[in-house]
Amino acid sequence: MTATLTRVDTATAAPVKRRRRSLGWLAVAPLLVFTAIAFGLPALAMLDGAFTVKDPATGAGSYTVENLSTSLKGAYLTALLGSVKLSAVSAALAVVFGLPLAQAVVTSRFRALREAVLTASGVLANFGGVPLAFAFVATLGNAGVLTRHLGLTDKGWDLYSFWGLVIVYLYFLIPLMVLTITPALDGLRSQWREAAQNNGATTVQYWRHVALPVLLPSLLGGLVLLFGSAFAAYATAAAMVGSSIPLVTLQIADALSGNVLVGQENVALALSLDMVLVAALVMAVYLPLQRRSARWLA
Repeated sequence: MTATLTRVDTATAAPVKRRRRSLGWLAVAPLLVFTAIAFGLPALAMLDGAFTVKDPATGAGSYTVENLSTSLKGAYLTALLGSVKLSAVSAALAVVFGLPLAQAVVTSRFRALREAVLTASGVLANFGGVPLAFAFVATLGNAGVLTRHLGLTDKGWDLYSFWGLVIVYLYFLIPLMVLTITPALDGLRSQWREAAQNNGATTVQYWRHVALPVLLPSLLGGLVLLFGSAFAAYATAAAMVGSSIPLVTLQIADALSGNVLVGQENVALALSLDMVLVAALVMAVYLPLQRRSARWLA
């Protein structure tokens, strides 16, 4: 009798679960539709334009890979490599400076300090664009307050250079690194440090053999995330350096504004596709690292 009731309950529960799943899909449907319209249609238009070349005489379009090959030559390739270099250097420095800052926040005994730093990091990580460029120009530009007060121009300082742009990017990348790595640092168990100390390990040995190996997936994931954030940045560099430093985002802006040769109007879409491919590669590296880090620190 008991077995019969169990089978009946199981048979009754199965349709209920299927009904809940169907209702769950209905709840997500508006988000899926919005995503398809907001991201899917522009992506399809970008793909269509990246592989389309118009005949200047007739205006007829034909599908070819000429735009993509053009985007990987000459000034366009220089701009793409310039963006990769700027993003890689900025992200690496942000990891180097952000990790000890996050560790100091995590180990601080003052809760108010921790909350203040994390709140400020959340604000600064999203502070960019023209306001950030104006702030640095007014402070460290050729006629900036600190530049004139400290005589930086005579010492060779130039904000409108590669390293000047790196410093500006670090302003929002270091706070982003603090926000990214803090949960991983919170996941380091105190028992691991105590066990290392009981076995005679120094602080350096603990970090070298225990903490850093555990944090390595999170550090690499943070590096990839910072690289992607710097790679996609546009307004700050456009307001500061214009076209003096070759960056792919600035090349796309020039192409969209018509500063290209006749017949190469869709090169901007090909450059955008190049950026999407780089971003996809970044996410393909970031997601497995994030899952591995979550398993270690769970």
